[in-house]
Amino acid sequence: MPLQIVHHPDYDAGFAVNHRFPMSKYPLLMEALRCRGLAVAEALSMPEPAPAAWLKLAHAAGYVDQVIACEVPEKIEREIGFPVGRRVSLRAQLATAGTVLAARLALKHGIACNAAGGSHHARRAQGAGFCTFNDVAVASLVLLAEQAVENILVVDLDVHQGDGTADILKDETRAFTFSMHGDRNYPARKIASDLDIALPDGTGDAAYLDRLRVILPELSARRRWDIVFYNAGVDVHAEDRLGRLALSDDGLRVRDKTVISHFRAAGIPVCGVIGGGYSADVPALAGRHAILFEAAAGYA
Repeated sequence: MPLQIVHHPDYDAGFAVNHRFPMSKYPLLMEALRCRGLAVAEALSMPEPAPAAWLKLAHAAGYVDQVIACEVPEKIEREIGFPVGRRVSLRAQLATAGTVLAARLALKHGIACNAAGGSHHARRAQGAGFCTFNDVAVASLVLLAEQAVENILVVDLDVHQGDGTADILKDETRAFTFSMHGDRNYPARKIASDLDIALPDGTGDAAYLDRLRVILPELSARRRWDIVFYNAGVDVHAEDRLGRLALSDDGLRVRDKTVISHFRAAGIPVCGVIGGGYSADVPALAGRHAILFEAAAGYA
């Protein structure tokens, strides 16, 4: 059975090619998936924009209204890293709804991936760090509100600590947040997850994977998870501009297969999101993001 993939052409908000946030990676990722035979028409889904009611489960109502109206204060736009105009607002609503849809598909099929998402720096009060809305936090709270699940695990392996997800879900006992990230990296002020592992610069494949293999059984032992949200950020790569953990392409492949196989072997649905990636070579970056989908396809 082909892998369920959620995408939308408006995940690309049309930034300039030299922008710090490589927006063109989204269409290039879909091209890479088609070239690999992974984007199969009957298993592709497109979201509608997330309704405000979903977004307000995770974010302050006033901030949600500002984003939808494209009236975000300049101070917050600076913290996000770009102006929130019509295309950015639409993109944020679509990417968030995409993770909700991918989560529902994962519950039905066992595994599914959003070809965007992982905007883990968006906090309850506002966005930050190239993140407008926190899609994983919104999706978690939507599923809980609908009583589709009872216990949620967030496995965040982006190079940056998942401060926004931790902030939004800190009082939600039915969701457990885990972040393994670079110690000396953004954000300067971390917000504690339920479990954080901070790694030194230059960790490399072997030490990284050893640490991951130890922690996964510990996460599984905490409770029976109904779904896992997996943030497979590729900014841990040695050639990424914003990451310093020095993983290789092979390291990414083993990482993604290790996470997915661990939870799927236990029958736990997995919803994958792509997270961060900031290489100046955007086609190569898209290829790294495609590794998540290659690994997930083996368990579809």
